[in-house]
Parts: sequence; C-alpha cells; structure tokens
Amino acid sequence: MRPTLRDLLVLAWPLVVSRATQTIVGLADALMVAHLGAGALAATTAGANNAFLVLILPMGCVFIVQSFASQLFGKGDVGGARRFALYGLAIALVTQIVAMLAVPAIDPVLSLFSYETDVRHAMSGYLVYRLLSAGAAIGIEALGAYYGGVGRTRVPMIANVVLMLLNVGSNWVLIDGHLGAPALGVEGAAIASSIATVIAFAGLLAYFLREGALSRPRPDEFARTLRFGLPSGLNWFFEFFAFNLFVNVVVAGLGTEVLAALMAVMQINAVSFMPAFALGSSGAILVGQSIGRDDRDDVPRIVRMTFGTTATWQGLVGLVYLLVPALIFAPFASDPASRDALVEVGVRMLMLSTCWQLFDAAATVLAETLRAAGDTVWPLGARLVLAWLVFVPGSWLGVRALEGGDVAAMLCLTAYLALLALLLYVRFRSGKWRTLEITEPEVA
Repeated sequence: MRPTLRDLLVLAWPLVVSRATQTIVGLADALMVAHLGAGALAATTAGANNAFLVLILPMGCVFIVQSFASQLFGKGDVGGARRFALYGLAIALVTQIVAMLAVPAIDPVLSLFSYETDVRHAMSGYLVYRLLSAGAAIGIEALGAYYGGVGRTRVPMIANVVLMLLNVGSNWVLIDGHLGAPALGVEGAAIASSIATVIAFAGLLAYFLREGALSRPRPDEFARTLRFGLPSGLNWFFEFFAFNLFVNVVVAGLGTEVLAALMAVMQINAVSFMPAFALGSSGAILVGQSIGRDDRDDVPRIVRMTFGTTATWQGLVGLVYLLVPALIFAPFASDPASRDALVEVGVRMLMLSTCWQLFDAAATVLAETLRAAGDTVWPLGARLVLAWLVFVPGSWLGVRALEGGDVAAMLCLTAYLALLALLLYVRFRSGKWRTLEITEPEVA
C-alpha cells in the first residue's frame, strides 16, 4: 500500500516529541545553573556543546541503522533489521571506550583555549561526568534508529520522555543539594544528565532484548554499517565543526551583542526546526521501506509529499519570525544594561533567518532521503566542499573583510543552505540512489 500523508504524520509526531525532550534537557541544565553566575552558565553551556562535538560523529554513524532497518522491514526481514540494531549498539560501546580514554585529556585540551580559570575547571568537571554516559547516549540513538526504521517511533519517544523527566528531577536534587544531597553545582548538572541517560538507555535496551531472540551478528553486515555509516557521521561532524568555526572566529569578532544574538537566534531556530527534522526523518523511513519493497518508483512521490509538509511548516515559522520577531526574541534580552542593543541586533537577525527556512526544509528532506537509500558518500563530499571551501572563507570575507557584519553573517548561512539544497536536489534527480543496494547481498 502506498504511504499517505497520515502515515507520514503518525511516524513524525513521536519524533517531534523525542527531539523536543533533548532540547529541554539542554535548556534545563542551562536555566537551573544560571543562578550560580555567568561562569557556571558558560561552563555548562559550552561544556554541553563540546560534549556534543564528541558525540556527533558516532551519532551520525548510527543514524544509518534506520536506513538498513527500514529497507529490511520493507523486505519483510524483521530479524535482519534487529541485527542492525546490534551493530548500532556496538558503535555505542566503542564510543564509551573512546570517551573513557579521552577523560584524562579533557583538562589539558581545554587549557589550550582562552577560558577563564574557574570556567575551565568547572567545564572540565562537567565533561568528565557527562562523558560517562557517552555510550548510553549513542545507544539510545541506535535503538531509536532501529525502532524508527520499523515504524515504531513511539518506543524511543517514551525513553526520551523518561530521560527528560529524570534529568530535570536530578538537576533539582544535585545542583543545589536538595533532599539531603550535596550541592554539586555545574558537576551536579552533568551527573544528573548522565544518570538520566544511563537509566533511559537501560530501560530501552531491556525492552529491546525482551522482544525476541537475536540472530548471530555477521561481520560483513557490520562492515557495511561502517561503510555507509561513517560518511553519514562525518557529514554531521564536519558541518558542525565548520559552524563552530564560523561562530568562534568569524562572528565572535563582531562583539558580545552580535555573538549573543546569533546564539539566541540559532536556539530559536533549533526549536522551530524540530518538526521539520522529524518530518524529514519520517519521510526517510517511508523511503527506506519502499526501497525494501522494491517500489523505488514511489520514492519521488514520497519526497514531494514530505517536502510539501516540511516546507509548509518552515514557511509558517518564517512568517511568524517576520510578524512578531521582538516578541519571540524578548526572553533572551532580560538584562537592562544590554537589552536595547541585543534586541536591535537579534530582531534583525531573526527576521533575516526567514530567508533560509525553505532551503533548510529542502536540504533536510533530500539529505534524509539519500541517507535512507544508502547514498552517504556523495553528500559528504558536497558538504565538505560547501562548508570548508565556500562557507568558511566566504563568511570571513563577507562578514569581516568587507565588514558586512551581522547581516552578512545571516546571508552567508542562507547561501550555504541554498547551495546545499541545490546540490542535494541535483544528486537526487540524477537517480544514482536507484542503483544502490545496501542490504541485498546479506539477505539474498
């Protein structure tokens, strides 16, 4: 039966909730340490960002589990789909080992940057405790990718809701020392996040193991997971790395107000983008299942349906940014000393972010579609070229050398997303994805 819009939305809404809970976890950490001072807030937010930089590569790798699971599910090979969940868990185990080996290097690495001493020490402690749950965090993503691939997106949603509730509750206990616990401050936030992550992962893993027997893992399948997964992970890593360079080198030189405004605008866009990413991932699930059923001719229709829905959402977001930007930005400008300057820059940047909403929708849908088909190497090359040979030097030229300021910064981000969407569209239209076979050799 051909997938419908209802099928897309049924898959998408639990994914929206799942991603929303992850944002709330980060927001709760920041808000619940903010009263401890600017140093504590900086250590927590920057520490979380650095932790994400460590996790983004294996996280991107295990996303490929969804591609294999959806195609195998479409073929009717549920046992094969479950095996690929095991390969994702293996990547999670390797992540935990690497994270533990990296712990002694945290403080020496942070000392290479110009953090104030108290911020560096607090951030170092935060990262030590946060990395204790690195493997569990990737394990949740791996099992979430498996359940998404077989169309059961509510299962990881429940795990992520539990994680969020545990994190907020543990923050309350450990940051300020309630219920007889010691007041651990920034480290308490990290411990709370790790405890919540490990418990949520343990519950999700137990549920997965109770569902039935697992067939013996196959080394050749694990090799294929890495073959298609590593480019997917590198896609995420290099793009995030380029954006970090853009923020810390290009934008930071424009002054505190511009930097703060940009980060606030990006946080606002991150929240509004969640439904779009969920829709793109849901469309990718339907694409993978269609390919598994050997119904590739239906893929373009699914892509059009997914893009139409995603673009409608992103278009509405852009309209709201244009109509009430000051109202949306106001919560980020609570300090009377800097409010006027911050609002002026922030409102302008938020309105300019309207320019990239449809490009972001297109790039997301097309990237997820290509990933579902196993086409991960070409998008990696496209992102590397655009991010490092076009976006990074181009933004430096426009923002700093030509003194384009915050307006140029937003236009550079728009240009990057527009070019990325165009290249991914060209790749999709080429039809190369029709000839890729990521599961056939193992299930023939």
